[in-house]
Amino acid sequence: MLLHFIFVIKENELGKRDKEFEYVTQMSQFYKEWIKRNFSKDVEVQSDEMITKPNGLLQKLDTYQLLRDHRERGEDIYHFYLTHFRPWWTDCTCEGYHAENFGMSLWELPKNEGDTLFLAEKNCTTVSHEIAHELLRQTGNKKYIELVHDVWTRHIFDNLPFEQYGKDFKKTTSKPYFLTIDTSSFRL
Repeated sequence: MLLHFIFVIKENELGKRDKEFEYVTQMSQFYKEWIKRNFSKDVEVQSDEMITKPNGLLQKLDTYQLLRDHRERGEDIYHFYLTHFRPWWTDCTCEGYHAENFGMSLWELPKNEGDTLFLAEKNCTTVSHEIAHELLRQTGNKKYIELVHDVWTRHIFDNLPFEQYGKDFKKTTSKPYFLTIDTSSFRL
């Protein structure tokens, strides 16, 4: 399976968000290892940018257009869009959306350019939430939505810590480079 991360960026921000795209590229490699470790699935990963041009009010980029892009690129590839807008509809509380071989999440812009802790806390966690939905769905787990949302609720309201990983993709107790949903309760 190919997991293709697509960093959606506005044309006028091109060149200004290179550090974020570097993080996305590293994050894609991290998720290759994380998926293998937690879901026993080998995936290939790829990351690139999708540059969007300004459109009129009625032609704004939305989930429907990303789904169309997904179909055009190939529905057998798991495309994950990291977007500058919230999905119009979602049943997830984390500003993400998932469907078969499709994921998207709002990619929040850090206030400070090199703030990788912000990227891990606000973006990497959401990505792990949506990936967990899809990988549990692929295993045939009928409760793939509820399982992830139960753990997510515990992260947000019961102080369940996110899993912390260093830049070397190994678990850490010091300053994390990547943060993910706790997968220990997922029975695979």
